[in-house]
Amino acid sequence: MPADLLFEIGCEEIPAKMLTRQLLDLPGFVEQRLAAARLEHKGVRALGTPRRLTVIVKQLADRQPDLNEEVVGPPVSAAFAPDGTLTKAGQGFAAKNGVAPESLAKKEVAGKKGQYVVAVRNVVGQDTRGLLPGMLSELAASITWPKSQRWGWSETTFVRPVQWLVALFGGEVVPLTWAGQTSSRISRGHRFLSPGPVEITSADAYIDALRAAHVVVDPEARKDLVRAELKRLESATGLRVRPDEPLVAEVIHLGEYPVGISGEFDPSFLEIPEEIIVTSMRTHQRYFAMEHPDGKLANRFATLMGTVVKDPLVVQQGNQKVIASRLSDGKFFVSEDRKKSFDAWNEKLDAVVFQAKLGDKAKTIGHKVRRIEKIATAVATFASLDPAGIDLVKQAARVCKADLASHAVGEFPELQGVMGRHYAKDFGYAPEIAAAIDEHWWPKGQGAALPITPAGAILALADRMDTIVGCFAVGLEPSGSADPFGLRRAAIGIWQILLSRPDWSTLWTPLFAATRDALSEHGVTVKDPTALETFFRARLRGIFTDQGIPAQDADAALAQDFRDPVDARARALACAKISKEAREVFKRVANILDDARAKKLTIGDKADVTKFVADVERTLHGAVVEAQSQEIEARGKRDYPRVFEQLEQLRPVVAAFFDKGGVMVMDPDPSLRDNRLALLNWFVQPYLSIADFRLLTGAA
Repeated sequence: MPADLLFEIGCEEIPAKMLTRQLLDLPGFVEQRLAAARLEHKGVRALGTPRRLTVIVKQLADRQPDLNEEVVGPPVSAAFAPDGTLTKAGQGFAAKNGVAPESLAKKEVAGKKGQYVVAVRNVVGQDTRGLLPGMLSELAASITWPKSQRWGWSETTFVRPVQWLVALFGGEVVPLTWAGQTSSRISRGHRFLSPGPVEITSADAYIDALRAAHVVVDPEARKDLVRAELKRLESATGLRVRPDEPLVAEVIHLGEYPVGISGEFDPSFLEIPEEIIVTSMRTHQRYFAMEHPDGKLANRFATLMGTVVKDPLVVQQGNQKVIASRLSDGKFFVSEDRKKSFDAWNEKLDAVVFQAKLGDKAKTIGHKVRRIEKIATAVATFASLDPAGIDLVKQAARVCKADLASHAVGEFPELQGVMGRHYAKDFGYAPEIAAAIDEHWWPKGQGAALPITPAGAILALADRMDTIVGCFAVGLEPSGSADPFGLRRAAIGIWQILLSRPDWSTLWTPLFAATRDALSEHGVTVKDPTALETFFRARLRGIFTDQGIPAQDADAALAQDFRDPVDARARALACAKISKEAREVFKRVANILDDARAKKLTIGDKADVTKFVADVERTLHGAVVEAQSQEIEARGKRDYPRVFEQLEQLRPVVAAFFDKGGVMVMDPDPSLRDNRLALLNWFVQPYLSIADFRLLTGAA
């Protein structure tokens, strides 16, 4: 009968980030192994703490099903010699599939020409209990980690030295030895609160047995416990823990039994920018910031211990001492930075390499800042900013990267732009410039905030486009899944900004042109703009499909034009309004025109009505004239669904032209042929400018 499988690998402490990744990946990895072994089950679950990684398989089949299948091999001509004996290819095929050479059959295979060699495999299913020792050992050895280690004299590698193994199938121990450990039903409790052995009777009893030993093995249960502890600290202090889900997701993997504790720091530290305080606490110490009910930062923090201690005050004082040292460093950095200026920092950036392959005239951050100023000024002009707005953009561009040379950003790189905003205010710059310095780094990730101010948005566009075009120009474009310079993310950021500002939807073209010009002045030439256009089109397609637009509708719209993302999205959305019948009819028209072009025929833009000889020609021409007159207002407003309503009304007229009128488009008379091709071309081109019907298939 099916039974539950439990496999626990106990080890020294696994780093939190590695454990997080493994808990996400391990179920799929195990499911693949079980599928390859032909073992059915009702689900795989991964559990874990810093000291253990566990897999539970629900209702795992107790036996493999018998396997009966035909395996197609090489062609008969390759498997058999002229004298009828097996060639090396035939012998290898038989050996690979474990069948006798004389049992190979010769058959015709569907979808292939000629006869092929076929092996009939009959494999008797094995008992799961006999398979599990080898499967579990292989599974454990195959788990991949960013970094692994060896210990003792063994050649076995794992993320940390293995201390014990628990393997149970239906309550019975699965006997195996791996990494110097032999499996049993004995796990271990909390290192300090319950350090002794913990007997596990079955997979169902596993979670509760460890909970009794002060080990919360379920990550979701630990998350609930962490949140409960933070709520307790809020009640005790009268303050509020500042929400930080990424930090919660990390701290749940720092211990097996989280216990909350709070502390405080000298209120004088609140004089420095709060981002320095919060970053010092969360990045270096994994502390949660606490705030007053009005949202103002308090001089307190919350953190999690991994155990219950006799005297929490000792732990609190230790945490307070550590954070005081961190904040003292931060206060010193800010104090020293305020003695400098953006001009002094910009001078330093002239010696900091941004991308060496750009060459000596373009490789430093200083060079990049000057390009950003040129690009941003041109884009601001195209965006119709007034002279004051253009001047503000230029001023912000000159100092947008200056804080990279500051002590604070050197210590906390994630505060680039944030500290620039603070220092701009300290140095007397306009609030709009301070905001633009910060916002030009936005968005900082998927779904993150977009720039609010026009200057910030323009600098963000210029900065990203300069990076993308420069990298493509020197052969550093993304390859496969590798994107070391974050170019895909940068392109998505550009599209997100343009999509959020419909008035700027046509800025991509001048932005691209200004960037090429700026790079050219620095000795960098773009040799193949087509590759860049393809790259940007693909990123916009991804945004559209993520928004629920069918892929074929996105492809049809983007095939015509992608440079205006707002218009492209409107056209893609409108494609959903086109019926299956209309798609087929107008695809037929497009195909006829493509065939004519392939034959080098000249296709006019408009038909000569005096050359019509059939009523269906005149009817189609009149219907198109009426439709186009009805579409003028809709096209001007980008109301493409209304345009396609006219298209739907034309569908039966076009169908009648082909099917009921007895008209042959490719008439032997060149004059009639060319006039009918011109009629179809004149009719379909306005719609093809919206979407390429050749890419629309099936129902809408």
